[in-house]
Amino acid sequence: MALTPLPLPRLQQAILGTVPVLTDDALARTSGVRVAFTGREGGVSQGAYGSLNVGDHVGDDAAAVAENRARAARALGAVPEAVLALNQVHGTDFVTVREAGAAALEAARAQGRAGADGALVTVPGVLALLCFADCTPIIAVSPAGSFAVAHGGWRGCAGGIGGAAVHRLAEADGVAPDEVNVYIGPHIGPCCFEVGDEVAARFRDEFGSECVTADGRHVSMEAALRVDLARAGVAPERIAAVGVCTQCHPDRYFSYRASGGVCGRHGALAFKGA
Repeated sequence: MALTPLPLPRLQQAILGTVPVLTDDALARTSGVRVAFTGREGGVSQGAYGSLNVGDHVGDDAAAVAENRARAARALGAVPEAVLALNQVHGTDFVTVREAGAAALEAARAQGRAGADGALVTVPGVLALLCFADCTPIIAVSPAGSFAVAHGGWRGCAGGIGGAAVHRLAEADGVAPDEVNVYIGPHIGPCCFEVGDEVAARFRDEFGSECVTADGRHVSMEAALRVDLARAGVAPERIAAVGVCTQCHPDRYFSYRASGGVCGRHGALAFKGA
């Protein structure tokens, strides 16, 4: 049976439940997959974590984080018990959920606690939630209704985590990479992402000079990801990027660099209901 092609990706501001997000309504209508990038607003955390901190590893009150995650889950039509979160370690490993049910989800959680930076979900009823504060959020969606959510730290992006997400997703669903939609969330931009000579050289060698600014000290994660995704077979028109620098906008998003290291985490989420 032929799959219905996905609409070309487009991110727009919306309020889902009580949570302001960037999302793609047309994707949700066509595929049943709801994607979202949260910001700082819509939660109950206080101070440096205010207000929708979804990171449970940053020193925030555990009850507040649990409520924030529950609000984010409900915003996407999921129950809090459906959340799959990972212990992100700036690598390229993925946790995969291929079976429905509590046992499969708990097994994935256990694997995620051991360390992973991507979640591939091929069944309904599981909400993947990854956390960010300058690193690059990546969501890939298949026309078959599966999705992958990945955490693109600089090591992960240099290691090809974006392309890996697409390859895993396409292989799992038996679709071509150029049928997959990819969404790149808010992250630190080349205006602020200053790196050392070794990191700059690694990106220049791996993804081309367009990834590094003329001064040789700043890297564009989006430019690197676009090269990586193109190599994986993703069509350029099937990539939607927010294009907002988190360090430049700490009022809207959490930024590790802007805060001096004490801050919450915003989220990249994807869910398909049963």
